[in-house]
Amino acid sequence: MDYKINIAMVGAGYVGLITSACFAELGYKVICTDKEQDKIKALQRGDVPIHEPELNALIHTNLK
Repeated sequence: MDYKINIAMVGAGYVGLITSACFAELGYKVICTDKEQDKIKALQRGDVPIHEPELNALIHTNLK
């Protein structure tokens, strides 16, 4: 990519979290927010609340 795109995702549920992880894997900078602050804090610690194949690895790889 010649340019950097930043993505803001509102909602860290099944759709938002998985989509955010996929965009991050493609190299985009993604900021994900949710009304449940505990969910965001858990994600920042690396705790993934959703069980999807490879999601845990995608999030841990792109959490930085």
